[in-house]
Amino acid sequence: MSLQPFTRITGKAAPMLAANIDTDVIMPKQFLKGIDRNGLDRGLFFDLRFLASGEPNPEFVLNQPAWQGASFMVVGPNFGCGSSREHAVWGLKQMGIRALIGSSFAGIFYDNCQRNGVLLITLEEAVLQRLGQMVSQPEQAQISVDLEAQEILLADGQVIGFQIDTLRKTALLLGLDAIGTTLQRSEQIKAFEREHLAANPWLG
Repeated sequence: MSLQPFTRITGKAAPMLAANIDTDVIMPKQFLKGIDRNGLDRGLFFDLRFLASGEPNPEFVLNQPAWQGASFMVVGPNFGCGSSREHAVWGLKQMGIRALIGSSFAGIFYDNCQRNGVLLITLEEAVLQRLGQMVSQPEQAQISVDLEAQEILLADGQVIGFQIDTLRKTALLLGLDAIGTTLQRSEQIKAFEREHLAANPWLG
């Protein structure tokens, strides 16, 4: 499957700095019943985004004008913990979230994001808190994320560097999922198959 490449993206960053936001909060279980991925943006943070009346909750950050249409979220520690529902990542993508910036992420959630082309950036907690405070001010909510340079560019001109595994970086830059990444090595795979068969002809 081809994914949208991630190179340099500029957009709003919404702060959501509570710790241990789990996948049931990100995508409640009632939205797991569909036979396809359609409409999962409606379910994203449903119990936080909507009041009991069904009206949007004006207190929730993604409903506030300063952060509507955000491309990024600055999140608290252990974001994405809980059950391993990939729907949570699909919902984030459908809402236009291209990257999550935090201090730590749950392992399965991290892998689900990678498979679906969502960049996860891990920063030291102190740096993360400073970034969260900055983007909590509407006039400083716009940032740029440059994956090639591994830099976050802030509204006041500050630059925050980040680390990322080379294979993950390459896959995101090229818009490759796991299959696409494997097919990048198709010639090496074919060469191995030929050599293996030549050395073990009875397998043919």
